[in-house]
Amino acid sequence: MRRPPACSRNHGPQVETFPRKGWAGKRNVELLSLAAAEFDAFVTIDRNLSKQHDLSQYNIAVVILIAGSNRLADLLPLIRPLLSTLQSVKLGEAAEVS
Repeated sequence: MRRPPACSRNHGPQVETFPRKGWAGKRNVELLSLAAAEFDAFVTIDRNLSKQHDLSQYNIAVVILIAGSNRLADLLPLIRPLLSTLQSVKLGEAAEVS
């Protein structure tokens, strides 16, 4: 998600994908660094990310979506709790949404 002012009450967060940014194929460490330079939050379905990396070293919040798959039908029910979590998760920390 982009840094403010992109996030507002009327429009919500602005979302970008790694492939559209040209970051596809990069390793998590590099993705976290790249994302921290441009965004406030890193949303992923990688449940191991917070166990494999010391997130306190990155100036970005991480939200892990706990879903059956990365299919839209599995992710859509998580949108409302995701938006709520994005309001409270702190930089350098991870939160799970299920």
